[in-house]
Amino acid sequence: LILNTKNLLHIEDGAFRNLPRLKYLSICNTGIRQFPDLTQISSLEAHFILELCDNLRMTTIPQNAFQGMNNESLTLKLYKNGFEDIHSHAFNGTKLNQLILKDNKNLRRIHNDALRGAMGPDVLDISSTALESLPSYGLEAIQVLNATSSYSLKRLPPLDKFSSLLEAVLTYPSHCCAFRNLRTEKQNSLLAIFDSFSKECESTMRKTANDIFYRDDASNTSLWSAEKNTYPFATDQETSPYSYSAIFDDSEMPGFDFEYDFCQPKILTCTPEPDAFNPCEDILGYSFLRVLIWFINILAIAGNFTVLLVLITSHYKLTVPRFLMCNLSFADLCMGIYLLLIASVDAQTSGQYYNHAIDWQTGSGCSTAGFFTVFASELSVYTLTVITIERWHTITYAMQLDRKLRLRHAVPIMLGGWIFSILIAVLPLLGVSSYMKVSICLPMDIETGLSQAYILLILVLNVVAFVVICACYIKIYIAVQNPELVAANKDTKVAKRMAILIFTDFTCMAPISFFAISAAFKVPLITVTNSKILLVLFYPVNSCANPFLYAIFTKAFRRDFFLLMSKLGCCKSRAELYRMNYFSAYTSNCKNGSSAAVPSKASQALLLLSA
Repeated sequence: LILNTKNLLHIEDGAFRNLPRLKYLSICNTGIRQFPDLTQISSLEAHFILELCDNLRMTTIPQNAFQGMNNESLTLKLYKNGFEDIHSHAFNGTKLNQLILKDNKNLRRIHNDALRGAMGPDVLDISSTALESLPSYGLEAIQVLNATSSYSLKRLPPLDKFSSLLEAVLTYPSHCCAFRNLRTEKQNSLLAIFDSFSKECESTMRKTANDIFYRDDASNTSLWSAEKNTYPFATDQETSPYSYSAIFDDSEMPGFDFEYDFCQPKILTCTPEPDAFNPCEDILGYSFLRVLIWFINILAIAGNFTVLLVLITSHYKLTVPRFLMCNLSFADLCMGIYLLLIASVDAQTSGQYYNHAIDWQTGSGCSTAGFFTVFASELSVYTLTVITIERWHTITYAMQLDRKLRLRHAVPIMLGGWIFSILIAVLPLLGVSSYMKVSICLPMDIETGLSQAYILLILVLNVVAFVVICACYIKIYIAVQNPELVAANKDTKVAKRMAILIFTDFTCMAPISFFAISAAFKVPLITVTNSKILLVLFYPVNSCANPFLYAIFTKAFRRDFFLLMSKLGCCKSRAELYRMNYFSAYTSNCKNGSSAAVPSKASQALLLLSA
């Protein structure tokens, strides 16, 4: 033992020479800077143990560092050192039983060929290290892998390298998904073998049992056979008649890590198990969602970008409705970008999300996607509410021009909405809930009371906004239902268009709010997997429908669109037709006098509701 000698800075080459009876060597808590020469020990002991620990100035393990130390089973306990790098062929010429590298806080790299030339190890412990990857060579013999608190190890080597693995204790639950898939594949590959051999296995067990036991008919008692092994259930695999190896030679099935005892496989175990928030699946889970999300995000991006482009480039005066539509289109465009991010990452990581889950959920990509979706959702709901209130106000006070909402009023109102939406979207980045909880980057973390209050606040505000929207549209409908002001067919048109607007809002908000509120109270009614259906089919409904219901289907937008296209050399005849109609309507209003210039409530309702 060489312990607690901080002043020991160097060990001469050959200091450990020809020690055939050495069983254990410990060099701990010294000031050694260079890895000592251990290649001349030449121990003949069957189970040699080397312990190097707390040597903080020792930074590398060189090539052939353990060659010639022992020709039999070797256990290396190399923990709490200053290792930063392990060189190629570092363990060459060894028969490794255990390789313990835990608590080397600065160990960031193991060369891909570090285990080349070595047999084993059976046990590898890299817990509490800074390793970012494992070598792809030399992992075939590992039966136990310990990688707890290895937060930098976000990706695993190809799974076929772990051909003998029986137990894995890891840092991230998503990595256990990889081993769950590996276990399933191996079980399926062995199924045919197991089925074909099961009858032979059972008959062998039955035959062995008959040889061991016989029944004395006279006494009707079971006696041990003196001619047989008095302890037939031997723990030693070689002596147990029930061992799988007694029937089939393991060497005939290379590449399989299952040992059979009593014709039953030992199943690979892995911890920590994936939780309810991160099941073993790709980001979107269902295959049909992968197709739908591309259709929906392209529709949302194309529709809202077109509306923004037409409204911004229009030469007509920027009115309050146009200003509000610009804000709504921008918010819904952000929602389309969020869906595009999710769809793109899902396509890139399909089938191997377990190897990308940590980088995605803890990285800037998921945080960006989460910010986009919360900001877009809240700004969209806020703007929809303002648009609805503005429509109700305009129709209610149609004859009182002095009470008309001006742009100077709308700007500070929307500025408040932007500040509110940005604040709500930033809070998860500051520790109030989190975007990292699930693969779809929604703030689903409700572990603390503050996070729970945050989620409930958002949901309650969305429900209140929906109630306000419904109330305003009901008031608008009542206001224009007067038969003296509107004809029956126009009344029906108003009702239908209001119903469509309310239905799209309800379809978007109701399912999400209902299940989210139940989950916020820690009584989830659906799983994360099923919630992804809501994410794709219901969550973005408004973002896809709004540009059509509030802009593209309106005559004013179509006029602006064709005028813009005419500037690009397209649709000139349609643009000219819209110019003539607009000029004729303007001239007619001027001739009819100022009273005609003020539309009735019915006319304004139809105009404002996409007439």
